[in-house]
Amino acid sequence: MRTPEEIANRFAPTTQLGRCRGLYLVGIGGSGMSGLAFILRRRGVPVRGSDASESETTRALRDGGVPVRIGSGADELEPGWGVVLSDAIPLEASEPVRAAELGLPLFRRSQLLGWLAQGRRTIAVTGSHGKTTTTGMIARALLDAELDPLVVVGAAVPEFGGPVVDGQGDWAVLEACEAYNGMLDLDPSVVVLTNLEWEHVDFHRTFESLVESVSRFVRKLPADGVLVYCGEDAGARLVAERFEGPKVAYGPLDDRWPLAVPGRKNRLNAGGALAACVAAGLDPEAAAQSIGRFRGAERRLQVLWQEPITVLSDYAHNPTEIEASLDACREAYPGRRLLVAYQPHLFSRTQGKYREFAEALGKADLVFLTDIYPAREDPIPGVSSARIAELLPNGRYVPCRHLLPRTVAAEARDGDVVVGMGAGTIGSFAEEFLQELERKGRPLSVLIAHGGDSAEREVSLHSGLAVERALLGRGVKCTRVDLSELLLGKGDLRFLTGPERPDVAFLAVHGTNAEDGAIQGLCRLLHLPFTGSDIAASALAMDKRLAKRILSEAGLRVPCGAVLRSPDDPVELEPPLVVKPNAQGSTIGMGFVRRREELRPAIRRAFQYDTTVLVEEWVEGVEVSVPVLGDRALPPVEIAPRSGTYDFAAKYEVGATEEIVPARMPEEWIRRAEEAAVAAHRALGCCGLTRTDIILRDGEPFVLEVNTLPGLTPTSLVPRSAEAAGIDFADLCLWMIHDALERSKKEAL
Repeated sequence: MRTPEEIANRFAPTTQLGRCRGLYLVGIGGSGMSGLAFILRRRGVPVRGSDASESETTRALRDGGVPVRIGSGADELEPGWGVVLSDAIPLEASEPVRAAELGLPLFRRSQLLGWLAQGRRTIAVTGSHGKTTTTGMIARALLDAELDPLVVVGAAVPEFGGPVVDGQGDWAVLEACEAYNGMLDLDPSVVVLTNLEWEHVDFHRTFESLVESVSRFVRKLPADGVLVYCGEDAGARLVAERFEGPKVAYGPLDDRWPLAVPGRKNRLNAGGALAACVAAGLDPEAAAQSIGRFRGAERRLQVLWQEPITVLSDYAHNPTEIEASLDACREAYPGRRLLVAYQPHLFSRTQGKYREFAEALGKADLVFLTDIYPAREDPIPGVSSARIAELLPNGRYVPCRHLLPRTVAAEARDGDVVVGMGAGTIGSFAEEFLQELERKGRPLSVLIAHGGDSAEREVSLHSGLAVERALLGRGVKCTRVDLSELLLGKGDLRFLTGPERPDVAFLAVHGTNAEDGAIQGLCRLLHLPFTGSDIAASALAMDKRLAKRILSEAGLRVPCGAVLRSPDDPVELEPPLVVKPNAQGSTIGMGFVRRREELRPAIRRAFQYDTTVLVEEWVEGVEVSVPVLGDRALPPVEIAPRSGTYDFAAKYEVGATEEIVPARMPEEWIRRAEEAAVAAHRALGCCGLTRTDIILRDGEPFVLEVNTLPGLTPTSLVPRSAEAAGIDFADLCLWMIHDALERSKKEAL
């Protein structure tokens, strides 16, 4: 983007291009700049450049002998060189700043284009939309007529092998962008004006400003030059009325000439192309046939896949273009459901045109809108894609573009036509959507998250191993990953986001940053389905103080207790007591206090694991642990530690505790324990698998806590209970996986 002041004062005259020892192109990976780089290379001009990201284009440039730096190329600038900027590069970027320090001249991409076309008779195609296709059609006709033109199109044209053809003939066919007055750097012999709408409002503050800019360009035509304009377009007619030289109005190409590209908009483009070819002296019949053979440019209703779902990519980014493209889709694919993934381009272009965009997009059966592509613009308060979506009864707002392919793939069905539409980063949608379709036929892929950074890390490692063995035994593709090691080590999470990402995360982690909602939050950010409870339920269950309050309000008995925020806080409760960290695993840092003098040491030990500590009455009775699977309780496991207290060692050391299932209790006691576990599970909003620890005193259940990610080691309680219920451990793991996937599907509806 440019301002009039920048154009007038910050760029060198075009004549200085020929004095440069070489040219450095900033933004060289763009379709407009890369083509010029190839031309410079072929003509023997030293050229190199930089781009923000690696791409097929940057790799092709290197293969063609053009050095490309990914990232800033400021340190590559040399005395005597010129620096060429695309209009997307701000003057505050490192390369133009360094160029100013070295006294190197700056040039716009449009200046370089005009310089390369010097000495040619130029057909310049301008207008608000239709430029690329019209330019390609004219070029096709001149190439077929063996006129060997120089061709520069705004997008790659597959049949040309790219966006440029470096012909040696007398003619040049150039796409002349009306934005930021770039077209004024060209010297046309024929101007094709496809249409004119008020666009680029950051530069042209009024429509009159844009009309005058285009009129200035048309007035550059020589005495024998011709203005070819669309007679159906009011803006084009307005420019033509102000032009006193030779001019020809055109309409759509006659139906007797078939076109390879669909839609009435392309018949209009073809009509303009034919009129330009006639102005250049070509035979009308031969030119029309050549135009009809033109198969289109990239991202101009480009068909990337045909069956069973047809996938197209299109550059339309204003209401008129959108409507024309969707009409063309309806013409080409009658009777088929049409899905559009659209990314608005620029806040300034979207502002105040919500209804126009909605009316145009409403021609589709389903519309998925993502956030606005800003280019260099800052967000404008109140301007959002959501404003368009809310006007569409068939619209859905998907704020993150990266989620569009999977969101649309979930809705698409055989026979649909799916179009990725817009001028920003939406260009990658179609390929990514096809990758999402490929995922549908792949075997289930499971990420087993284990390890972590809590005090229960070692237990989690054993849980992960047990789950992996069980799933591999059932032929499930799975990978164990220590996410904490990954995050704090390599830090590369790309395998969790791309087309090869897992289908679900099996959370075999325990303790802090695992059962407290942290890892669930990470999975949510990655949009990766996961086993177990969601963020809120996990956090509530882990905070024993809050969990007890919620359980008590739900009518469940819990031990009386107090929360300490300092080791020196007074404790009014009398032994026997249980002391434990408020937000740790079920037995981490736990202490049992029989005498008053044991209290402070137990409190200090618990504070080693947390900033708050819970002191509560030691409810004596029969201790059981009751797993809940979805909405049903599994058989309670009676816990009989040989030491008399169920601490960390008793829980995880083999043989330290006798775990008895079915529990040695009356049937009524078992029923009460199971009902209390299910009630606790529901009160905290849990889902998937949980395990509730309960003390039964004279048959009355006291809920101690709810574990949202219970252990799955060989000594863990849940596998024992599941086995007693007739559920094999592998079946238990598979149930958890399918439960997670089903919940994710329901959330997406």
